[in-house]
Parts: sequence; C-alpha cells; structure tokens
Amino acid sequence: MDPDVTGACSPRTLIEQVPAFADHARPATLLRPSVGTPGPYESSVGGPLLWPSDETWPVCRAPHLVQKRDKLSERDQELLQDIDSRMNARRQARGGAYEVTAEDAETQRRIMDGAGALDMTTWERIRTVSEPHATPPPMISVLQLYSRDVPNLPFPTGTDLLQLLWCPDDHAEPQGQHRYWGPNIEVRFRSAAGVTEILDPPPPLPHEVKNGYVPHPCVLNPVDVIDLPDQDELPEDLVETAETWAEEQGVEYARTLATLPGWKAGGWPSWHLTDLVPIDCSCGSRMRLHLTLDSGGAPGLNVGRFGELRVFTCPSDDSHPVRLNIQ
Repeated sequence: MDPDVTGACSPRTLIEQVPAFADHARPATLLRPSVGTPGPYESSVGGPLLWPSDETWPVCRAPHLVQKRDKLSERDQELLQDIDSRMNARRQARGGAYEVTAEDAETQRRIMDGAGALDMTTWERIRTVSEPHATPPPMISVLQLYSRDVPNLPFPTGTDLLQLLWCPDDHAEPQGQHRYWGPNIEVRFRSAAGVTEILDPPPPLPHEVKNGYVPHPCVLNPVDVIDLPDQDELPEDLVETAETWAEEQGVEYARTLATLPGWKAGGWPSWHLTDLVPIDCSCGSRMRLHLTLDSGGAPGLNVGRFGELRVFTCPSDDSHPVRLNIQ
C-alpha cells in the first residue's frame, strides 16, 4: 500500500478528519531505492559521490570491534562438559528446562572470565573488544542526496548536496555516539556547483569490510509524504484517537499512517523495538530525524540485525554533530 495515497486511509485523510493531528505532522520523502547505475550528479544509494578532487577522502580513525580468542585449559573443558552432563541428567529425570546449580553457575562464570561467547568446537573463549585500526581504512559511499530530490529536508545555508559515508565495520560508541553500535559515519554537506573536478575514491581495505555494510548501487525514486509520530510521541489525548481511527480503516497506525518505514529523509522515527529513546543534542535541544537507512531491499544492507539506522540532527544549529541510533 502506498502510505500517502489520497484515499480513505492515509495520513492526509486522518488530518482532514481530525485536524489536531496537523500540529504533529512532518513532511518526509520516501527515497525508494532500486538497483541501477547512478552517476555522481544523481541522488543515489551506494553510488559515486560528487567529491572534489582537492578534498581528502575521509578515513576511519575510530576504534572498531574485533574478536579476541583464548583457548581453555583441558581441565576447564572437562569441567564444562561435566556441568553439561549434569544438566542433561536433571532434565531427563525431571523434564522441562535445563537447570544449573549455583555451584556450577559460579564455575561457568569463573571459566568464562567475562567473555561473551564460547566456541565449543575449538574450546575458545571469545571476547569482543575495541581497538584502533592498524591502517585507518577509507570510508565508503552510502548515500548522496541533492536538495532538488528532497525539497522538505533542511540543508545548511549555501549547500544543496548531502553525502553520507561510513566505515563498513562495527564500532562501539564512536565519539559522540552514546549507546550506539554499528558503522562509524561521516556526513558532509556541500554546494554541488563548487565541485569542478571529481576525486576517484580509494578502494576499501578488504579485511575491514563487514557483510551487510556495503550497499548495492541504487538509483532513487523519491516521493514526498506526510509522516506522523509514534504513539510514544503523541499527546496522550490523541493516542486512543489514532488507534481507533486506524482500526476503523483496517490498518495499524504505526508504519502505515505514522513512522513510515524504508529509506526516508525527514519525518518521524519509529520506536518499534524499544520505548521512546529521546535523542538530545549536547546543547540540550531535542534532535530531529534527518535520515533513515533501512536493511534489506535493493541496497541489501543489514544494520542492527536487519533494522534501521537513523541519523538525527540539531534543529537549533546545523553545525552540531549528528547523533546515530539503530532500531
């Protein structure tokens, strides 16, 4: 279903019938990527960027996440196998779930020593740690947007081109990104007219690329829509109205009339996996959703276990750093 058709079930119709929703509506653009061969003078996902030849291509200097392994002693292997045998015996005798005694649980904790996983084929503890890149890898092109294709998205004065790059590897809370785990991102705004010669990007370092973080090149077919907030961001007196109206139309309020899914510029974020997580700027302003990058579909990304990566910007000062969130 097109989420913004002018029919009986659309955000526009809801606003027409319940004008109180107009105060909470935001314009958005669904980018609708499809596999293609975009050029640098087009908006795209994973396409070539209009990058000036006299500007250094960004590299990632943030620590990334790597797995460290260490092998258990033969004695600790035997202890874990004994614990497993005892759990199986209790389960067969009593039925139901596996149970572990307090003494065995303490032995497991000692053996794991804070490691997050155990490879029972090699008997190695696996820890995930942050460490600097041996060689800072070049970031890769993820998204390019010309203002003409996203007329409702705010751009800093004097710019008409947004470019988003990232390091295709996992990072735990890179600088300024509290409670975020994912690719390290760089956002640039520029004037397209100021780029006279284009720089060819450096090739990515193969060992630094994670599956699901390299988008397939896609062209965009943008469509402007009206987006409404999640129930968590609606005034209490409108929540029941929203749900009742949607039920009468035979749809869900969220993701059909509100927090529209997919690659999106502007609009409202969804909180479908968690309760509302306020995203605040260091200046104290509540930040607004700027971009949503989605998993699956033509670009073939996989962020946050097939989720959405969202970029938030400060409405008070566009020079303030962006904030990232995965839902």
